[in-house]
Amino acid sequence: GLITKPLRDRFGIPTRLEFYSVEELTEVVRRGARLLELTITEDGAREIAARSRGTPRVAGRLLRRVRDFALVAERDSVDAVAADAALTRLQVDNLGLDIMDRRYLACIGDTYSGGPVGVETLAAALSEPRDAIEDIIEPYLMQTGLVQRTPRGRILSAAGWKHIGLIPPPTADAAGQMDMLGGKE
Repeated sequence: GLITKPLRDRFGIPTRLEFYSVEELTEVVRRGARLLELTITEDGAREIAARSRGTPRVAGRLLRRVRDFALVAERDSVDAVAADAALTRLQVDNLGLDIMDRRYLACIGDTYSGGPVGVETLAAALSEPRDAIEDIIEPYLMQTGLVQRTPRGRILSAAGWKHIGLIPPPTADAAGQMDMLGGKE
């Protein structure tokens, strides 16, 4: 989003950056653990990788925090249970969403009945700059299908509603609108 088209075109290779797979990130986590001299099981590495939002930098950050928890708990190695416990205490859920992501989803779901809601309104409601919402929070939520961007604003998808544990309101169809206007059923 922030790289201009002329700069991208200068390299002559049209490319698009994609999120890493869990398998690729598992290898990143295992390599990071070796560099940190941390013993980690395959399932422990996979647990961290699965919550890394498809990004190696996030995987490294989570690995360092899990290592810190392991050191405090005087654990010799990190397995899936230890990784899950540490990440749960850090409030990183099974999709890799953090507190801010869940606040964003809850704001759309609770405050704005699932949307549509404009990004400026969301920025004001969350006390976050618009750029932070568009560049940091939304890309992963859209990639995972939890939020959709429409011409009228952001809306929660069915998966978004499910993830925050709320039931979506009934959709208004043409027949329902006619009922409200006193038309035939």
